[in-house]
Amino acid sequence: QVQLMESGGGLVQTGESLKLSCAVSGLSSSIDAIGWSRQAAGKEREFVANIHTVVGTTYADSVRGRFFAFRDDAKNTVDLQMNSLKPEDTAVYYCWVLPVGGRTSWGRGTQVTVSP
Repeated sequence: QVQLMESGGGLVQTGESLKLSCAVSGLSSSIDAIGWSRQAAGKEREFVANIHTVVGTTYADSVRGRFFAFRDDAKNTVDLQMNSLKPEDTAVYYCWVLPVGGRTSWGRGTQVTVSP
């Protein structure tokens, strides 16, 4: 069973930085894609960043240039470096993984709160 564990969330002020980490365990095949999504209170979950083995890294327009995703296949981890945080970045952040030939699995999420 694939399991994902996020860490690194917290409360920061506008303009500060935060780094999220996600560790994946239980994989029976290599990773096709891995990334992050987020869900703000009262809103639908939205895409943040995606690292695909072939396509490379893509970002949502709202975070491009501020957020940077890093993937380490040797450790089965994905990090999200978030810079110049804004109050609108406040959300629960989820990591997810799509194994080759498998289905997407999600972590439980970690709260990020950015105060004005």
